[in-house]
Amino acid sequence: MGVWNNGLEDNVQQTDVGAVIQNGREILLQSFNWESHKHDWWRNLERKVPDIAKSGFTSVWLPPATHSFSPEGYLPQNLYSLSSAYGSEQQLKMLLKLMKQHNVRAMADIVINHRIGTTRGHGGMYNRYDGIPLAWDERAVTSCTGGRGNISTGDNFNGVPNIDHSQQFVRNDLIQWMQWLRRSGFQDFRFDFARGYSAKYVKEYIEGAKPLFSIGEYWDSCNYNGHFLEYNQDSHRQRIINWIDGTGQLSAAFDFTTKGILQEAVKGQYWRLRDPKGNPPGVMGWWPSRAVTFLDNHDTGSTQAHWPFPSNHLMEGYAYILTHPGIPSVFYDHFYDWGNSIHDQIAKLIDIRKNRDISSRSTVSILEAQPNLYSAVIGDRVAMKIGEGSWCPSGREWTLATCGHRYAVWQKS
Repeated sequence: MGVWNNGLEDNVQQTDVGAVIQNGREILLQSFNWESHKHDWWRNLERKVPDIAKSGFTSVWLPPATHSFSPEGYLPQNLYSLSSAYGSEQQLKMLLKLMKQHNVRAMADIVINHRIGTTRGHGGMYNRYDGIPLAWDERAVTSCTGGRGNISTGDNFNGVPNIDHSQQFVRNDLIQWMQWLRRSGFQDFRFDFARGYSAKYVKEYIEGAKPLFSIGEYWDSCNYNGHFLEYNQDSHRQRIINWIDGTGQLSAAFDFTTKGILQEAVKGQYWRLRDPKGNPPGVMGWWPSRAVTFLDNHDTGSTQAHWPFPSNHLMEGYAYILTHPGIPSVFYDHFYDWGNSIHDQIAKLIDIRKNRDISSRSTVSILEAQPNLYSAVIGDRVAMKIGEGSWCPSGREWTLATCGHRYAVWQKS
């Protein structure tokens, strides 16, 4: 397992695949929500590329770009068609070209846990893929979801055919498809529903397609006692870390542990933000170079709102993740739909992060973790506080860099 600033940190293949994780300067934008397919999305994003680049984002996670049974893109069918509810292939190619010109990488949403069949096969289920590229038969579908393949190597995504990644022909086809996505202009990958199949296959896909940066969505429930979030979430973050290890440490993962803890902490329980050993309590506290921190995404927020971050504490959340180690991710809605003030406050925090060279591996010294106050020094040039409690760093060399509702950040010049 990864431990805070341990020797495993830099044990990653010295290739382009590992270079981004080595660098540790990533700032991600999730560039869509659950309703984006209704709004001519590729054209909308094209207009925003200059601002995205100016704001300091290095990688933009795009919605699933391939043909899907559902408009949101998460029930894929014809993987080799880049025409989707988000726009035409031509519009997507124009967007990818513009992003490259602005030195912002495009992250493809890799939805390969399940695939909707085109024709009925074994058992009368839609588990054949006749008439489209990757014309698999029932052997490509796990036996537990109606196919003739093997039992799933992960959790089932119920109600649809789940792909059997243990089949060599399936893996070969998927690697060729991911290589095609790379040639089409995608540089980074986000693996959807990573609980659904063994992490060792993700390792194989990364080694085969060589994305510059990869993130897995390994999302399961935090530890609760009734409705009360338990203080100790070590087993939750350990499961995410086990998944990262299973990818040969080639992929990062979304830090769902930090999200779960942070959104309870901002409600007056800031003591949660220091674990028993004095470190940040999420994946960030054990393996920061692989922890992608975030407040919301298209599932947790947006109109789905499965697990939303409390809206009146939004900037406290961003003040935390954008000053701390890990790889921070900003949600489109917050940045572009919640008003110019929120946009500018987030952009200012990104600017401080870059100018004071906070990286995924920066050290954290937690100074206060009280019910109404959290404060910390990150690296040796940034200090911050969130919560109602009053606090400021001691020493005349500190100057206030930015502040807002219940947060403040200081810097040393």
